[in-house]
Amino acid sequence: MIPTFVIFLREGFEASMIVAILLAYLKRMNQRHLFKNVYWGVAAAFGLIFAGGIAAYALISQYSGSNVQTYFETITYLLAAAILTYMTFWMQSHARGLSHELQAKSDAAITRGGRWGVSLLAFQAVGREGVETMVFTLAIIFANTKQAGTPVQGKLIWLGAILGLAAALSISFGIYRLGAKINLRLFFRTLGVALMVFAAGLLTDAIQNMQELNWLPFLHHQLWNTSGWVAEDSSFGDVLHSLLGYAERPTTLQALVWVVYLVGGTTIFLRMGKRKKPVSV
Repeated sequence: MIPTFVIFLREGFEASMIVAILLAYLKRMNQRHLFKNVYWGVAAAFGLIFAGGIAAYALISQYSGSNVQTYFETITYLLAAAILTYMTFWMQSHARGLSHELQAKSDAAITRGGRWGVSLLAFQAVGREGVETMVFTLAIIFANTKQAGTPVQGKLIWLGAILGLAAALSISFGIYRLGAKINLRLFFRTLGVALMVFAAGLLTDAIQNMQELNWLPFLHHQLWNTSGWVAEDSSFGDVLHSLLGYAERPTTLQALVWVVYLVGGTTIFLRMGKRKKPVSV
């Protein structure tokens, strides 16, 4: 629940912020008649991503228990971890200039494509966030199914997504309608650290799959076995796995990858943030 809450909060806030900036700029440019084109672009992006996510899950579910599912899960884990890392660092360095960048793209869209140009801009901006969210959600669903897979935990995943999206929309509404102030750099830095922890967990899941497939035939030594204390398929174990990448029987390679990625990536991320001045909207 918590991973999907944070992911949907982060992605939902960024997407809604992008739409809000677009609408505010069109209003300032006396182009309110283009609002509906922004809405059409957003709706098309959501529809396509939602359909794509369902299709991908339905397709891979047909191969449940086979190596094909393991291949797909491994690719999804690696892709989700890579995108999580990239978007976290990207927003850390681009938060300040995001508004100006969108305004420049809006001018170009209005000049070149008119109504269709604005719809396409909204589609691309929101669609990017949607694709990222779809990949993360699939990775979390697959990890949850592999570790526990109970209907209750499946419902909690979607509850976290709904609550995260609702929180993101509420924050965006407060910023752009009520004049509330928020330090965007601190906001994204805090969520960024949380997402780096989730990414480390996804990487260890990918390492586990690749070792089981004998793609990484080294450092197989099991460091410990805590299944008797906290099993991964228990409620508490699933929370620890989702939040911290906890494994009841980790191999040396899993632990090494988790430590190197989390310590190294988080250190670089935080140092990068200290070189920038905070940004408020």
